[in-house]
Amino acid sequence: MSDNFPVSHRRRCLLAGAGGLLALASCSTTAPPATAPAPPVAAAPLPPLRPPRIGLALGGGAARGFAHIGVIQVLEEQGIRPDLVVGTSAGSLVAALWAAGHSGAELGALAESMDESALTDWMYPGRGLLRGEGLARYVREHTDGRQIEAMKLPLGIVATDLASGEAILFQRGDPGVAVRASSAVPAVFQPVRIGAREYVDGGLVAPVPVQFARQMGAELVIAVDISAATEGQPTGDALKMLLQTFAIMGRNLGQYQLREADVVMRPKLQGVSGADFGARRLSVLAGREAALTTLADLRTRIAAKTHR
Repeated sequence: MSDNFPVSHRRRCLLAGAGGLLALASCSTTAPPATAPAPPVAAAPLPPLRPPRIGLALGGGAARGFAHIGVIQVLEEQGIRPDLVVGTSAGSLVAALWAAGHSGAELGALAESMDESALTDWMYPGRGLLRGEGLARYVREHTDGRQIEAMKLPLGIVATDLASGEAILFQRGDPGVAVRASSAVPAVFQPVRIGAREYVDGGLVAPVPVQFARQMGAELVIAVDISAATEGQPTGDALKMLLQTFAIMGRNLGQYQLREADVVMRPKLQGVSGADFGARRLSVLAGREAALTTLADLRTRIAAKTHR
């Protein structure tokens, strides 16, 4: 620096420069350290889609009940597996065998080999009244001695309390006795005593047990209606006339109860009476056709009730 500047001026310049350096040094030491960016937070996985809990309600109709087998066969072939099954009268027999683990194909084979005489045990010759113990034995034999509560699929069987007229849902106990009670058509089968109560055919008050499928936890109910439309004066023995009378009694009640079902399958069984055990193959085919006809609607309704 030139000697022409006074000492005091040079001192002020040096002090100013030193102050600037100190200020710069101060700024460099107080700056916060750089922070790395936080990684993105992964979104929580969505719970899996859950289809509705499906209940299959199988109605009564005596020998027309073979149609239930055709419905079950199609459901299995299409990968639609109900979560529970409940049956009335003939429907209770098919329901019990299926809940025990028999496939639709096995049920078809049982139908073909079924000996009607093995299910009939006359209480008094000439009175036309059956004990029903033959039916109970058949059920026990083909359910491997399981109790209702031990079935592979939740099972409900509906009968009518003879004293009160109320529908009763059996979910525990001997399936043979329960099916026998559910199928005890008045004047054909002897009423079935369980404990202190007597029971007769469940079709008197619950021809197609839709409400009991709901009671068992079904969110979507498939109902199979095999009730017979009136087709003129029945011909033949008194049993045919009695069964048609019984069908007429339950038909209007059944139509009312079916309103609560999500899907109703109605096998076309014209000309097949409740006593026509010889038409079992035709009945199975009618059940298959009814299931195939409603399959698209069933899939739509299942999809609509599928949720997370």
